[in-house]
Amino acid sequence: MVAALGLSLVAGIALGAVHVPFAAVLEVLGHHLFLVPDERTWSRPRESIVWDVRLPRVLLASLVGAGLAVCGMALQAMVRNLLADPYLLGVNSGASTGAAAAILFGVTLGLGEHALSASAFVGALAASVLVYAVARSGGRVTSTRLLLAGVAVGYALQAVTSFLIFASDSAEGARSVMFWLLGSLALAGWGQPLALAAVVVLLTVAVLTIFGRQLDALGVGDETALALGVSPERLRTLLLVLVSLCIAVVVSAAGSIGFVGLVVPHLARRAVGAAHARAVPVAALIGAVLLVWADVIARVLLAPQEIPIGIITAVVGAPFLLILVRRLQATAA
Repeated sequence: MVAALGLSLVAGIALGAVHVPFAAVLEVLGHHLFLVPDERTWSRPRESIVWDVRLPRVLLASLVGAGLAVCGMALQAMVRNLLADPYLLGVNSGASTGAAAAILFGVTLGLGEHALSASAFVGALAASVLVYAVARSGGRVTSTRLLLAGVAVGYALQAVTSFLIFASDSAEGARSVMFWLLGSLALAGWGQPLALAAVVVLLTVAVLTIFGRQLDALGVGDETALALGVSPERLRTLLLVLVSLCIAVVVSAAGSIGFVGLVVPHLARRAVGAAHARAVPVAALIGAVLLVWADVIARVLLAPQEIPIGIITAVVGAPFLLILVRRLQATAA
């Protein structure tokens, strides 16, 4: 999977509306990373396409895919539901509400060009705090309370986002919000959002891998977890904070991208088993590869027009969901 990710990154840089030969991609990357070759044998526009436009884009795609995949795996253990995904907590809906407010009504928070990402991030964190407060209000944070709180908050914030779209008089702004709601990596670039996504996603993967045994116990049941010395409530609270932060960061950077957190955990478990210490890193790699290629398809399918990446992941994920439901029905029978 590491080798597949490396090849996917190079292919993601080479393929697009303007094709760049693989040899040229390797030369530009080698020059910037290792100062080899010393002399430039390529044009400035080609170097700009490779280094300034596509490299940060494929890096962000890999980070977003990895983040959504591992968060989906953690959530499925937290709520003990194989159909759980990162948008179960309503964090995605909070990010969408914040982004819609920034696009339609100019809520910039004084952050200039980073206003869209910052507003989405603030909305996502506010949604996660609200979900935790609702789940906590009834006593301990259980999987059922967390699930119901996330669904309720998510639907409420979706209604708020829809209201903002209809309340706005800007047709162009409404189109921008709808495109963002379907996911896009068009805003990727060298800067703080990419660096923040790298730090948060890598930290999330590391923590979930270290807590693999505790996740195994939590996935079996609260009673089993208690018998093994794991506090379900404390662990769920820690995971909720970590997962909410990771989802907030990736959604604020790339918009709403569905099905990655639902599909990839099942692929990882089939590859290496259900133990989270092994499955989490594999899920991160599979998610990264999947989203890099989804972005390539989104860029080249109707080039030069770009398709929202969420459409591509939905086309892949929806049939998988139907297959999974049929298998669950067969198992129950």
